[in-house]
Parts: sequence; C-alpha cells; structure tokens
Amino acid sequence: MKVVNRIKKSEEFLLTIKKGKAYHCDQFTIHIAKNNHSYTRVGLSVSSKLGNAVVRNRIKRQVRAMCDSLIDYSKQSLDIVIVVRKPYLGFKFDDNKSQLSDLLSAQVGNN
Repeated sequence: MKVVNRIKKSEEFLLTIKKGKAYHCDQFTIHIAKNNHSYTRVGLSVSSKLGNAVVRNRIKRQVRAMCDSLIDYSKQSLDIVIVVRKPYLGFKFDDNKSQLSDLLSAQVGNN
C-alpha cells in the first residue's frame, strides 16, 4: 500500500468513522465514507488489547497485504477504516483474507 493511500491523521479517522457506514464480521469492523480525492485511502486500527507492538505491527502488515490484493485504489474515491478485532488472532491468514474480501466486496460495491 502506497503512503498516499493511507489515512494517517486522527481527525481523518474520526471523520470517516463518524460520517461513514459501518459493517461488521467476526474479525473486522470497517467504516466506509466518500472522500474528496480521486483515489481510495485505507486506515488501520489495531488495539493494544490484541498484543504487544510486535504482534500489532505484524497484524498491520498482514492487513495491508490483504488490502493490496483486494482493493483497486484508483477505481473509487473512498476512505476505509479497518478495525481489527480480537477473533482475528484465532484464524489463519487465508481465513482472515477471505472474511475481509467478503466484507469489502459486499460493501464497497454499494458505495
């Protein structure tokens, strides 16, 4: 994921969560809102309850890799905030990717 396609500022996270629609599954909660850019941006939120910094950074790398293969960043102008939930740790990478794919494909096409 390129740096330009990331949401980094706290205000942008909060705005996306506030004005966007939320969708849930066991491993993820996603918030989707339209943005004023010509590309899609993704923000990741991993709670410290999921583990120490090493574990959280590994999760973020995995979810970024999932997003790179699932999202066409130039197709739509959306802000997506992905919140990783506790059950993520109990599943394998492929299972988590499948859940995220199902969640994104069902919801991103609707916006």
